[in-house]
Amino acid sequence: MRTAQINRTTGETDISVEVNLDGTGQKNIATGIGFFDHMLEQIARHGLIDLKICAKGDLHVDGHHTVEDVGIALGEAIKKALGDKAGIVRYGESHVPLDEALSRVVLDLSGRSGLVFDCCFTASMIGEMDSQLVREFFQAIANHAALTLHIDNIRGENAHHQAETIFKAFGRALRMAVEIDSRQAGRIPSTKGAL
Repeated sequence: MRTAQINRTTGETDISVEVNLDGTGQKNIATGIGFFDHMLEQIARHGLIDLKICAKGDLHVDGHHTVEDVGIALGEAIKKALGDKAGIVRYGESHVPLDEALSRVVLDLSGRSGLVFDCCFTASMIGEMDSQLVREFFQAIANHAALTLHIDNIRGENAHHQAETIFKAFGRALRMAVEIDSRQAGRIPSTKGAL
C-alpha cells in the first residue's frame, strides 16, 4: 500500500494528513472551513484516495493559512506515498461537469512543480471560504507534490459549481496518474530513468 503521514505545525496552523493512494475514497476531514472540507471530500471520493486530514488554524484571521498549509501537507504526503514512482501511469486528465459548470484538470507527476490556473470565479466567497484560496491550495499541492498541474474552468455561473468541478476533476486526474501500469513492469515512466 502506498501510504504516507505528514504532520505540519507552525505558528499559524497545526495539521496532520494521512493518505492512502490505493484506497477506496474513505475520508475523515476537519479543517474548520466547511466548504473546504466538502471540496477535500471530492478529492478523496473521486480520486479513490483515502484521506484523513485534521487542521487547526488561525481562522480568526482568515482561511488563508489553513487552506495553504493543508495543500502543503497534502502535497508532501502524495509525494512521499509515491516513492520513486516506479510503475505509475504518470499523467492524468479529467473533464468534470456540474450543471452549467465544466472544468478540466491535466497533471504530470513530473518531479517539476508548476501550476497554470485559469478560473474567474463568479463570487468572492463560497460559503465561508474566499474563492481566491482555491488557487492557493493547488499552488501548494503543485509545489510540494512536485507535479505539473493545469486547471481550467471552461465555463460556469455558480462559484460553488466552478470550484466543485475543479476539485472533482483533480481527484480523477490524480487517480489516473498514480495508477500502477502493468505494462511499465515497475519501470520509471521517463526516458531519464527518474522523476
